[in-house]
Amino acid sequence: MAEKITGYMASDIVGSYCYDNILMHIDAQGRHLCTGLCPLDHTIKDGHPRYAEIFLHHKDGHRIPVIIRTTPLRDSKRNIIGAAELFSESCDKDRLTEKIHALEKLALIDHLTGLPNRLFIEREIVSDLNEMERSWRFFAILFLDIDNFKDFNDRYGHASGDMILKTISKTLLSNSRPYDVFGRWGGEEFLGIIRNVDIKQLREICERYRILIEESKVEINGKQLNVTVSIGAVMARVDDTVQSLVDRADAMMYESKKKGKNRVSIQE
Repeated sequence: MAEKITGYMASDIVGSYCYDNILMHIDAQGRHLCTGLCPLDHTIKDGHPRYAEIFLHHKDGHRIPVIIRTTPLRDSKRNIIGAAELFSESCDKDRLTEKIHALEKLALIDHLTGLPNRLFIEREIVSDLNEMERSWRFFAILFLDIDNFKDFNDRYGHASGDMILKTISKTLLSNSRPYDVFGRWGGEEFLGIIRNVDIKQLREICERYRILIEESKVEINGKQLNVTVSIGAVMARVDDTVQSLVDRADAMMYESKKKGKNRVSIQE
């Protein structure tokens, strides 16, 4: 199961140490847990079991959410002699994977990234706008554009661009809430429908995706490269159309570009 979750074989890991940082654990704030924040280390020190959601570095480069549980190991005199850590896939990821398989049957999937395509996203926005008008269930649009994507293509070739698109797609898919949806809007652009949020929650969600993508790795010509995105987000309004909503989110994304890239801009 560990091999399936991480992409690493046992032979890649056995004999290594936590400080080798192969899986490069981070939390939702992007803090690296192997440098003083390790739950397993804290359990060894204080004897308290822990439960947390963290993000592992998959061998393919993207970030995946896992649930970890740590428990102390004691000898016959109740002295702590070590600790054990169990990790498992987030059940939300399983539900999202099932949803993607169902969409494939409807030809609404972008074949390169495995995400829903523009047609599906447009249909979802129309449905959410209608639902908001009936029941006042608000939602938001999150617009992502890969920073310096043309430079990657020019320097490393279009195959590298495809790898970047796939890595970001896997990060979005693996870390989406079960009732949110991300799709490929076109080229190097992605669009997310974020449901049941207020402006504060939207900002936290956008920042979380920005960090997780920044902390992902893409291996090109033997080099591990970081990729970043500029994000724009807006809350839907009752008088919005699909076009007006996407245009506003797109404008916020360009605000992030103008302010230096790798950042989030939200229309208040």
